[in-house]
Amino acid sequence: MSTQLFKASERGTANFGWLNANYSFSFANYFNPQRIQFGMLRVLNDDTIAPGMGFGMHPHENMEIITIPLEGALKHIDSMGNEGTITYGEVQVMSAGTGVQHSEVNASSSEYLKLLQIWIFPDTEKVTPRYDQKAFDLEKNINSFVNIVSPKDSNDGNALWVHQKTFFNLGVFETGKTSYKNNFTDNSVYLFLIEGKILIDNQILSSKDAIGVTNLNEFEIEVLEKAKILIIEIPTK
Repeated sequence: MSTQLFKASERGTANFGWLNANYSFSFANYFNPQRIQFGMLRVLNDDTIAPGMGFGMHPHENMEIITIPLEGALKHIDSMGNEGTITYGEVQVMSAGTGVQHSEVNASSSEYLKLLQIWIFPDTEKVTPRYDQKAFDLEKNINSFVNIVSPKDSNDGNALWVHQKTFFNLGVFETGKTSYKNNFTDNSVYLFLIEGKILIDNQILSSKDAIGVTNLNEFEIEVLEKAKILIIEIPTK
């Protein structure tokens, strides 16, 4: 088992007034040659967006984009004709493929929006752009992981799908122990602790810390304080 701890305090940061961003990997004006990507995981931005503000229409191509609201409401509009709002418990995916434009804006005029935006390199380029969103009841499934994203060819219909051999699992856990087992033995895991405190491989993670786990098919997680955990199982190349 090989692990690498990524402390929250070591992330890149930017404050634009309307946007307070934390970058797990090199992004925009933040560049760290040691933090370019983790396997096929390219971006994990932890953003806080002021009321009524957000990202106007802008283009993407050949990227799988997953957005997970943590607090507040997000309004989405794209060039495919999709328009809607997602809140905590919902997840959106967008395959940029041959090219798409979209905007992501705080839907509230009074409350801040907190979200995770994640980019995954696809296993197939130049696909037809697509968008989807789905609600997941984490509290109903307390103390277990809920699969929120999986590969197109390994999807049971309960999760959203993307063009990559990746699995996203989200869970809320009380104190105790749990474990995670890879779906593909050659994948690695990037675990992002949204909140709480956990122990992995004798290393303590606090809120917004992350850990990369490689060369192991299954590992144990000890929950020290009630925790919300995001696991991204991802190909290394």
